[in-house]
Order: sequence, then structure tokens, then C-alpha cells
Amino acid sequence: MSKTVQLQELSFETYMDKQMIKQRVKEMGKELSNEFKDKKPIFLAILNGAFVFAADLVRACKFEHEISFIKLTSYEGTTSSGKVTTQIGLQEDLTDRDVIIVEDIVDTGTTIYHFLPALKKFNPKSITIVSLLQKPEALKFPLKVDYIGFEIPNKFVVGYGLDYNGLGRNLKDIYQLKE
Repeated sequence: MSKTVQLQELSFETYMDKQMIKQRVKEMGKELSNEFKDKKPIFLAILNGAFVFAADLVRACKFEHEISFIKLTSYEGTTSSGKVTTQIGLQEDLTDRDVIIVEDIVDTGTTIYHFLPALKKFNPKSITIVSLLQKPEALKFPLKVDYIGFEIPNKFVVGYGLDYNGLGRNLKDIYQLKE
């Protein structure tokens, strides 16, 4: 049964339930554990949206790792502004480290595409991109996401860390904008 939530002036309906999300995050943790079992990578979670996904993902990974956070923004309301700004920078030394970028959603690809050149200046050994959601129809930049939880249509979604004007991150399910 579909639930509806109201966030400010917009209504959203259930798109993915928490059990479906939990199962896929667990599978992604296993996949990453196979790839990084003999390494000690650093997860780099992109704030604010990826914090919920990152917390669940690192707990699902059965290998030594560290986690850090960086705050990048490109959204205004329900659309990407096309401009990426860094709000909180990186403190860790990434030289010769395996870096796993954790994103909540890759839609246009603007945030990651513009962030990668800056990240490469830290001379990491490797960069792996993990995203819970990807909107292939919305992608505007040549970007390879290595691990994708779910491919979704080009509709605005909230919940499980994703927000609308700062609201809805606490929702356990993922909701899409009601038409």
C-alpha cells in the first residue's frame, strides 16, 4: 500500500520501501567486501544526502576501512543548479589510498564530475564511486558509477537521506514526487 507524505507544498508517494533498500545495501556491502577485502580504503561520504546510506553501507562492509565526510552542494529545491560548491573540505591525506566515494544519488552527475578533478589532486591510489540511486536519463556528464543500488526514472525523490529543501531525510522509505 502506497503512503503519501507532504513536505512543504509538495506531495510524495512511496517509491521504495525500507526492506528493499536494506536488502540492496547489504548486497552492495558484500560486493565491496569482495573487492576491498585485502585493502584498507577510506569511504568519502558526500553530505548531506549520503549520510544515512553511508552509515548502513559501512556497517555492511566486512573489511577494514575508515570514513570521512565532505559537503558538496549543487541542488536548489527540486533541480540541480549546475554549480558545485564545497561547504566542508577534506582533512585526510589520501595519497596512495583507495577512496570509495559514497553518494545518495547521481542524476545529472554534476556534483561528482566537478569534484573528481579536485579529488585526483590528492593522489589517491584508486577512486571507486558508489551511489544508492542513479537516474540514467538525467545524466549530463560522462561518469562511470562503479556500484549502483538502483537505477530510477528521472523523478524527484526524498527519504533515506534525500531531501526537499532540507526536509524528508529522516523517512525510512524513499518517496517520489506525486504527479
